[in-house]
Amino acid sequence: MGFATPVTQVARGVGQSVWVLLAAAIGCAVTISLAPDPQIRLAAGVAGATFCIFVLLLRGAVLRDSARQHRLERDLAQIMGHDAAPCFSTDGSGIIGFQNTAARDRFGIRDGTTLIATLKDFFASPASVLYRLQTRAMSLGFAREDVVTRRGHTRLSVHRIADSSFLWRLEEFQDRSGTGRGAETLSLPMLVASKAGVVLFTNEAMRRLLGGRPKRLDRIFADQVLRSGEEIQVSSVDGPVRAILAEVEGAGERREIYLLPVPETAASGSALADFENVPVALLKFASDGALVLANRAACEVLGITPEEDTAFHDLFEGLGRPVADWLSDVVAGRVPAGGEVLRLRHGEADAYFQISLRRIVEQGRPAVLAVLNDATALKKLEAQFVQSQKMQAIGQLAGGIAHDFNNLLTAISGHCDLLLLRHDRSDPEFADLVQIHQNANRAASLVGQLLAFSRKQTLKPEMLELQEVLSDLTHLLNRLVGERITLRLTHAPDLGAIRADKRQLEQVVMNLVVNARDAMPMGGTIRIETEALTLREELRRDRAVVPPGEYAVIRVLDTGVGIPADRLQKVFEPFFTTKRVGEGTGLGLSTAYGIVKQSGGFIFVDSEIGLGTVFHLYFPIHHATEAERLPGKGAARRPVLKPGEGVVLLVEDEAPVRAFASRALRLRGYTVLEADSAEQALRTLEDPALDVDIFVTDVVMPGMDGPSWVRQALEARPNVRVVFVSGYAEDCLSENQARIPNSVFLPKPFSLNDLTETVQGQMH
Repeated sequence: MGFATPVTQVARGVGQSVWVLLAAAIGCAVTISLAPDPQIRLAAGVAGATFCIFVLLLRGAVLRDSARQHRLERDLAQIMGHDAAPCFSTDGSGIIGFQNTAARDRFGIRDGTTLIATLKDFFASPASVLYRLQTRAMSLGFAREDVVTRRGHTRLSVHRIADSSFLWRLEEFQDRSGTGRGAETLSLPMLVASKAGVVLFTNEAMRRLLGGRPKRLDRIFADQVLRSGEEIQVSSVDGPVRAILAEVEGAGERREIYLLPVPETAASGSALADFENVPVALLKFASDGALVLANRAACEVLGITPEEDTAFHDLFEGLGRPVADWLSDVVAGRVPAGGEVLRLRHGEADAYFQISLRRIVEQGRPAVLAVLNDATALKKLEAQFVQSQKMQAIGQLAGGIAHDFNNLLTAISGHCDLLLLRHDRSDPEFADLVQIHQNANRAASLVGQLLAFSRKQTLKPEMLELQEVLSDLTHLLNRLVGERITLRLTHAPDLGAIRADKRQLEQVVMNLVVNARDAMPMGGTIRIETEALTLREELRRDRAVVPPGEYAVIRVLDTGVGIPADRLQKVFEPFFTTKRVGEGTGLGLSTAYGIVKQSGGFIFVDSEIGLGTVFHLYFPIHHATEAERLPGKGAARRPVLKPGEGVVLLVEDEAPVRAFASRALRLRGYTVLEADSAEQALRTLEDPALDVDIFVTDVVMPGMDGPSWVRQALEARPNVRVVFVSGYAEDCLSENQARIPNSVFLPKPFSLNDLTETVQGQMH
């Protein structure tokens, strides 16, 4: 074969070495008999004996290798001798040793020849293919590749069976063109090329068109970018020829390319008559859009019959304007030939095709040739991308709105707290202030739902046993569903622990149960089930991929009215609701979606009209570490508020929030220094005589942000404690900024007590 290690060449040289050593031994014997000096005769005797020993060793090695080779060929004959596929064994240089019966019948007796010489007329470039496969087999032990041959397709596989011996097997497949006669007899020009543009096969029609066998695609086509359905120019033996290119993906990353000559005159209209057997969907339409002809591939993918009386607009839709107008424009030449992605009108499942239209002339009448490529997978990928972009945009919008609202709510609820401190229950304004405070809390809850959907809320995950969480929640759920609805809870044994925020997980279950209740106005049954599920393979559904692993599954089932199929994929979008105005915000399911996804889980929904709905929640099982298994110290006790002592540097760019926080801290006895920006705070700290005990700072501010100025200030004041406040989630601090020592996070909106308790906890 000429592309491997020279081990076998060395083996062939052993025989020559034996004869050289024998000649040297004979020379030593002659020296012993003729030399007069005893010392010379002794030296010659020692050398002759050495040469004889080497001869015996080399001869033994040759006999051992020969016996091993015979045993190997005997074993191969027993295993592969009657294999229906041709099999060969070769040494490292490609010399054929063993051939099975199928190989001898297919290629003749090839003893002593190379595998390259045997396969040189079997497929294109055998040397490069065999070298590539043998190199892989040397490192991996085996390799295989599909190649295109004159008779169809062959799977060429190789296994390393010794240090420098290889077993080759050629499994031939019937031609896949679907013609029944093979591509060689197809009247349309056809070729097969590799991914790199090397031509591997051309049929007789292509060879007649080109006047020979080209080696590369760039020798045939002027345009290097070939697109199925487009008109191209071919360098034929008689000059440039216009043709429509149709391409399908072949085996082993091969490209099957078919050419449909474009008729120039009415007399050439019959050039398209033999496209029935091309494995590309082709249709021909009259100028009025009526279907004139469809080949076998088109009938199969469209689900029509050749005799069916139909039209272009009966088959496709989705252009944004009548598809018949597009075809009319192409026929009239008002628009250039091109492609569009259209939806198939009939069929149970959505099917999309990329359709390329080309104007042709047959017998003096214009017509249209359509080349179809399946674009369903591409359309689904596009829909998935658009959905992802939409959800991301909504999440960013929700997070930004939540930040601004949290600042407003902090100021509203904070100043309300200050007013409540100056009024007792007997004051007439006390009830009004309580109403303001309660509605501010409701607004804060709504903003929290927006943050949950956009996955920007701060979670406090912990190890949870679902049986305990759901059992504790059952009493509250029974009160929520009312008397007409029966709530049933079923637990799976050995469920395993998950890691999630308990309060948020309870919120998810409550939202799902409330939705199930509202879907059953006449009563029914709600079932909450848990299951321990192990996925051996990844689960793909609803544009999500659940990786293999162990999961705890929660299912919430109802027997309600169900959700229509066209609305099923929209239920997790914010503000989408099927309820009447005033009955819901449309944030319940979007909140559940955000919490589950932020917890590392997955949520899916199944529903049938009139039968009910099932929500599936997948949470990965969390195997606790030793530290997580240690018993907790119990809930932290609420600190006892005492008069504050110390100096607080308050940095907040929102003036109403800064005014409330400053008054609240001063009421507790702290000395408060205010700054509306990080730069002003650093200028304040330039006074070395100023003693500050704690920084209370917003995270996101114009100019320098909170963590940046705090790190700079801590270089000179390392013992100062820090409280970060933000209308965004804690992630904006922990993920994008380095952790600050002796710091805590307080999310907005916070109450007067929340702020003073946090500051006092840091101070003491």
